[in-house]
Amino acid sequence: MSVWPAWEVREGERTTSWFTVRLGFGDGARIDLLAVVCEGRVSLEEVRAQPALCLDDLAELAEWIEEPLFEACGPTAAHGTPAPSRRARPSWPRGIEGRRRVAQEYRAAQQQGTDPILAIMHATGHSRRKSLHLISQARDSGLLAPRHARG
Repeated sequence: MSVWPAWEVREGERTTSWFTVRLGFGDGARIDLLAVVCEGRVSLEEVRAQPALCLDDLAELAEWIEEPLFEACGPTAAHGTPAPSRRARPSWPRGIEGRRRVAQEYRAAQQQGTDPILAIMHATGHSRRKSLHLISQARDSGLLAPRHARG
């Protein structure tokens, strides 16, 4: 993944920056996009993908580019003060530690009689689809019982 500044516009204390982002994949697929960063928010202005993205992949695109894009923006806002928090959702550990926490949250919700998927969504700040993916990773790691008994 490559991120580089395209241009920047300053209006008083407000700065709007455009960044060109390129994602390359091992199979030759490529995504090029133009992202706009203003007041700690990111908008996608143009997306070109070869081959075309399905809607599910387009929905995941923001997560793919979020961290590298904000790293390219730098740690401070245009007027020299620390930039606002970059993540709207709480931080969540990756790898086995994240899967363990997903399993704990899932079991706690079951014991309380609440919807475990909503509990994971609330704890991680991720969408339903991403939360289901995290739950399936915890199942695959053996931290949760299989969803269905196989016969």
